[in-house]
Amino acid sequence: MKDDMNGKICLVTGATNGIGKATAQALAQMGATVVIVGRNPAKCAAVVSEIKQISGNNNVEALVGDLSVMAEVQQVADQFKAKYQKLHVLVNNAGASFLKREVTAEGLEKTFALNHLSYFLLTNLLLDTLKASAPARIVNVSSDAHKGARLDFDDLQSEKGNFGANAYGRSKLANIVFSYELARRLSGTGVTVNVLHPGLVRTGFASNMGVVLSTVIDFFMRFVGLTPEQGAQTSVYLATSPDVENVTGKYWVKSKAVSSSPASYDEATWTRLWEASDKLVAVRATAG
Repeated sequence: MKDDMNGKICLVTGATNGIGKATAQALAQMGATVVIVGRNPAKCAAVVSEIKQISGNNNVEALVGDLSVMAEVQQVADQFKAKYQKLHVLVNNAGASFLKREVTAEGLEKTFALNHLSYFLLTNLLLDTLKASAPARIVNVSSDAHKGARLDFDDLQSEKGNFGANAYGRSKLANIVFSYELARRLSGTGVTVNVLHPGLVRTGFASNMGVVLSTVIDFFMRFVGLTPEQGAQTSVYLATSPDVENVTGKYWVKSKAVSSSPASYDEATWTRLWEASDKLVAVRATAG
């Protein structure tokens, strides 16, 4: 076992399968204390047991929450802070693509809520803990699907136009815009923020997209997709490598900093998305 991460506390969302699970396992194998987040209690328990067995590291546990629901994001953050005073690495990885528009019980479009607002709210709720743990790192998983997308601030809930073509790419662009603005706000705190494209990865990602489409995607991905372990490499690199200890505000592919889309560099958009997100989560997280 590598011991690069001994004494470090890491939180990984969407970690019961795919890239998130592989990321959590790699961090545990390096000696970190790893807290995973997932929706399904039984699946969380099974993954914790599996990671402990494979890594030989017993400092692995799970927090259960549906991160498309802002009240549950709040609960996850509260439960983490009740037990841990430090957080050295936050990996925002949870995400999904939905074939049809769905609205959560809080009235939010589900793709935007899960893929972007959960990153925004969970990170902000844990910022004081991250700052107190500096040097600390925030790693946000996005996608090259952001290219060609734009943020329509009159339609962040994807009520207009072609939902399937717009909602996912828009949420992944939001991940990058959020990361850049967060990096700017955290300048000088010792907390870095980086965002990445993991590549095309063979996971259960398409399971929300209907039987026919998910079957076609799964078949295609068998031939061209990366393994979850390969897909997790950039996340693990950004979470652990001394080479990026002081690097922040970059977009990464295959562990290399590259340019994201031109739209992602508009600083007025950074500020506007932050303000819009703040209003959305403030209302929903305190509802009820």
